[in-house]
Amino acid sequence: MNPLEILRVSWEAITRNKIRSILTMLGIIIGVAAVIMVVAFSAGTEATIQENITGLGSNLIFVSANFTQIRAGGFTESASSGTGLIYDDATAIADSVSGVDAVVVEQGATETVKFGNTVLDSISLDGTSPGFPTVRDMKISSGRYISQTDVDQKQKVAVLGYTLAQQLFPDSDPIGQVISVGTIKMTVIGVLAKKGTVGEVDYDSRLYTPITVIFSHFTDSRFARINGDRVRLIYVKINNAKNMDSIILQIKLLMAKLHKTTLDNLDVTITTQQDVITAQESTSAAFRSLLTWVAAVSLLVGGIGIMNIMLVSVTERTREIGIRQAVGATPADILLQFLTEALLLSATGGVLGMLSGFAGSWLFSTFSSTRTVVLPSSILLAIGSAAAVGVFFGFYPASKAAQMDPIDALRYE
Repeated sequence: MNPLEILRVSWEAITRNKIRSILTMLGIIIGVAAVIMVVAFSAGTEATIQENITGLGSNLIFVSANFTQIRAGGFTESASSGTGLIYDDATAIADSVSGVDAVVVEQGATETVKFGNTVLDSISLDGTSPGFPTVRDMKISSGRYISQTDVDQKQKVAVLGYTLAQQLFPDSDPIGQVISVGTIKMTVIGVLAKKGTVGEVDYDSRLYTPITVIFSHFTDSRFARINGDRVRLIYVKINNAKNMDSIILQIKLLMAKLHKTTLDNLDVTITTQQDVITAQESTSAAFRSLLTWVAAVSLLVGGIGIMNIMLVSVTERTREIGIRQAVGATPADILLQFLTEALLLSATGGVLGMLSGFAGSWLFSTFSSTRTVVLPSSILLAIGSAAAVGVFFGFYPASKAAQMDPIDALRYE
């Protein structure tokens, strides 16, 4: 039989019972749409994670204190497993490690900021050092940033984020103005260019001041004279990513020397941006695999539906099969006809599912804060799976039709 004739006859058989055919395809439509949306959601999440991490800056190394869990009085507390990181460690890295462009330590606090009649509550203060704009890829809009002299002399100066400057000084130049931060007076020396939100941090709504000012006025430093000013994280920006491993080794050796320990018992953890991205992507991949298996179940259910309807169709069209055999159709022709019907059902369901997946991904991205990215590979996977399901579950009914005895088929009522 001519392949075009087989397609025509198969399509007529499908459209003869439109409602039944649509209901049969529903499982395939849902399964394909689910696969595309799951992969789009996962890819969008991974892209957002990577952008958030790289948005912090480029070629970064993170040095953090190791923490252990301690039970005390029935409560679980985090405590440093060794001497911990202190501000002097950052200074030592900047002075002793080669290939480093900038070293930054951040220490945060929250205070009320006031200028004139404008009072802003719960403003995030970011105690930093001069290398902060370099590490964070931030630009100065006006004025200047914190200098090493400001840090060393604990100067009460402030650099405002773009949005904070607009809120405090909507109609005037902030440079040189004196603002109140809690109970401390600070002189504004600069305004940062617009950065936006990276991750969940709005850098434009923050106030930046020398980290030594944070230590002196906004954090508990009762034990600083003995142990040094504790910090949670040190950011190291290197000048060449090719030297990453060498610089990490230098930092490890330096920390082991300063903390009087060995490399095997080092009380700090050193990671890179790629380490963080890889860890996040592995979590996302596991979640994606789980949801993909759930979507695969929908395809399986759709395939069972196709087989069920095809078996009903074979029974209903027994006399038609007998007539076709009587006028010369071979078992192979009958097999191919019913297999084509099953394939058309699954392929049509696959196309409709693909369109539904596109629409669902777009709607999800538009009406929620979650980003979605539709990957071409997910489309090929979904359509290919739908076609395979049609062939696999359609073969048995087609084979049963092809093996009918022509005489028995013609006698069927």
